[in-house]
Amino acid sequence: MNNNTNGIAAARQAHSTRCRQRVLAALEQAVHLGTEISISAIARRAGVDRSFLYRHRDLHAAVLLKAAEPTTASTRGPCVSRPSLVADLANAHDRITRLTRENAQLRQRLSEHLGEQVWRESGLGAPDDVDRLHRRVTELEQHTAEQHRQLSERDDELDAARAANRELMTRFNRPHPDGCNH
Repeated sequence: MNNNTNGIAAARQAHSTRCRQRVLAALEQAVHLGTEISISAIARRAGVDRSFLYRHRDLHAAVLLKAAEPTTASTRGPCVSRPSLVADLANAHDRITRLTRENAQLRQRLSEHLGEQVWRESGLGAPDDVDRLHRRVTELEQHTAEQHRQLSERDDELDAARAANRELMTRFNRPHPDGCNH
């Protein structure tokens, strides 16, 4: 029975060694081709279960290390890594949000402008020179108020002059104690 156990253990060890070699080959091939490097992708390419990579910590660490490195398959452009792609994606989402908000504001302004233009062109709206006319009305109202104030002052002066004139006429028409009229 000891022979049987040794044979099973040897077969299992050989199988594990072949799986390790397939994982390392799959990882090297993914690095060389610039394809996705993740636990799932490497396990799929090597034909092993993901749990195999989790049970062999050295293989798991090697996959994660290669996934974090920039890819070298493309020499024409800059090297990219998963973190740089995640950062680019986050920046793209922020830009989309910003542009969506700006687009909504511009649409609102355009809508208001077109609405005002249609209102004026329909003839239902006020003429363009309404503000000028309102300013002119205000100026004329102020001028009228000033004229009323000046007229009131002149009326007061005229009343005072009339009163003084009456008093003088009364004095002048009064007989003088010495008997002569002035």
